[in-house]
Parts: sequence; structure tokens; C-alpha cells
Amino acid sequence: MSNLNFSSPREAARAFTPKLSQFVDSTLYPQIWSDPALSPRDRSLITVAALIAGGHSEELPAHLRRALSNGVTHDEIAAAITHLAFYVGFPGAITASAIANATFTEPEKN
Repeated sequence: MSNLNFSSPREAARAFTPKLSQFVDSTLYPQIWSDPALSPRDRSLITVAALIAGGHSEELPAHLRRALSNGVTHDEIAAAITHLAFYVGFPGAITASAIANATFTEPEKN
């Protein structure tokens, strides 16, 4: 399992669950992420926090990169991770910090 590529979580799942991927493609991004009630930047912060809180570290690198492209800074991500340590636990925050460091210092894998 260690050779799974989660640089694009949807693509990692598409071959096995095409209907799930189709649902995400037709609902999550065009409807939920496009809802003007929250900016893409705010949605990215919420998503990163939810992934950290839920222990979903496999999908974290892709969403960290998306957060950057949506205007969240490295410093804001670091502050969010530090803040989350007090609410979701230090082990999860330390893991998220290590993943963020690796994501932002290593070249993107395609």
C-alpha cells in the first residue's frame, strides 16, 4: 500500500470507484466548492483542518498544495496546524506538520 500515489486523491480512486469519482466531479467541485458563501481560500483552510482532525494524512499533501493555490500562506497553514494541536491532539498536528514540510520542500510528483 505504500506505493499509492495521493498527489491527486480523486485520480487514485477513479479506477476502482468511477461512480464515486463522478459524484465528486459533478457535485463537490462545481456545486460545493463554487458556492459563494465561502471563498476557495476559506474552504481550503476548512478542508485542511478537517483532514488533520480526521487523521486523513494521505490526502493532506494534495489539499495543502490546493490551499497554497487558493491563497493560504505557509505561515497560515503552520498557524492552523499549531492551533489544531490543542483541539485534535499533538500527534495529529506533528504528523500534519511533517507532511506539510515534506509537501512544501519536495518537488511535486506527477
